[in-house]
Amino acid sequence: MNGIVKSCRIGLVVLAGVVLSSCSSFENWQANVRERRTFQIRKEWVRQGPEHLNMNFRKINRMSPILFTDKAHGDMVIQANAIDGVVAYERFTGREVWRLKVLNGVESSMAIVKDRIFFGGLDGQFYSVEAGTGRIVWTFPTRVEDLAEPLLEDGVVYFLTGANSLYALEADTGKQLWLYTRQDPNPLRVRGGSKPAIKNGVLFVGFSDGTLVALLAKNGQVKWEKQLNHNKKFKDLDTNPLVDGEVVYALGFDDHLYCLRASTGDLVWTSEKGGYGGMLVIGDRLYYASTNSEFLAVDKSTGNKVWSYTLPEGIATTPSLFRGLVVFGESQGNLIFLDSGSGKEIGSFEPGRGILSPPTVDEKSNHVFFISGEANVYALEVGFKYPNAIPYLR
Repeated sequence: MNGIVKSCRIGLVVLAGVVLSSCSSFENWQANVRERRTFQIRKEWVRQGPEHLNMNFRKINRMSPILFTDKAHGDMVIQANAIDGVVAYERFTGREVWRLKVLNGVESSMAIVKDRIFFGGLDGQFYSVEAGTGRIVWTFPTRVEDLAEPLLEDGVVYFLTGANSLYALEADTGKQLWLYTRQDPNPLRVRGGSKPAIKNGVLFVGFSDGTLVALLAKNGQVKWEKQLNHNKKFKDLDTNPLVDGEVVYALGFDDHLYCLRASTGDLVWTSEKGGYGGMLVIGDRLYYASTNSEFLAVDKSTGNKVWSYTLPEGIATTPSLFRGLVVFGESQGNLIFLDSGSGKEIGSFEPGRGILSPPTVDEKSNHVFFISGEANVYALEVGFKYPNAIPYLR
């Protein structure tokens, strides 16, 4: 009997060894497959954004494409250019679906809710448009260039104009609910504007005088304001504030990255490098582009740098996330894909004349869309290609 028990024990030990060996072999096989995979970028289609070739001065084309789908109109990419207006393309072919002319074009990104898009034009008008047809529902006169992306929340659209005026309009009708304006005596400003962020009924907006302001969304009453950027030349907070839990992050142009208490505006920490545009949070890290040709990943609780990627020239756009990769455009270069964990470059695509448009990612179909500095609209199919892992199945 003891011999049988001993034999069984030996057999179990051998079996466990085989299982552990198999697990180890499987892990090694997985690691080998990951190492041998290749990241591929395929240009699916490219279209000239303006109706006619632009032979005048180059404009700033930086709207992030909008993806829209409904039963009546199918899958579309809606893209604006800063030359003559807005165009909708069939998502997988690039065929033009509709075109809306806007005098001097559209520079800012848009907001979309259900079947309506909202955006400010360079003609001094703010628009509400049917996404499926391009039909104008209503316009609101701002009488100044509108350069910032709007925010839609609970039936209200909030947006900042180039004159430092923050509007709140009824999304259905365009009726003005309230207006908040700041005076900035500094004649030197960065071209752009802050997209408001909102949490618990409080809006957070950056202004060109370097101030971050928290306002009550229902009436525009100031809750707190914090002077952040003290630069003598450019004080702009052309940042899209990012609310994460109990804190709000903001970027100062040529200044710092700031972390503040959302409830009070009290400063939690600052990092040494500022930026422009939007940020991205993944887990315990915050990703953003600085104004000194770096793209950074920092610890969101301390601001300490985890890694940085140096651009050859220019600055990066607001980043997007694609299957664990951070993707952004270079103002003077390429579309870049970085591993979010290490900052290692995985791939790139060169459209020519740089990219100012934050890329739009469709992970479901493995596509990335953007408009180039030359106002050409791109649809790329991207992803990893794996080798045949089991050769005898070829």
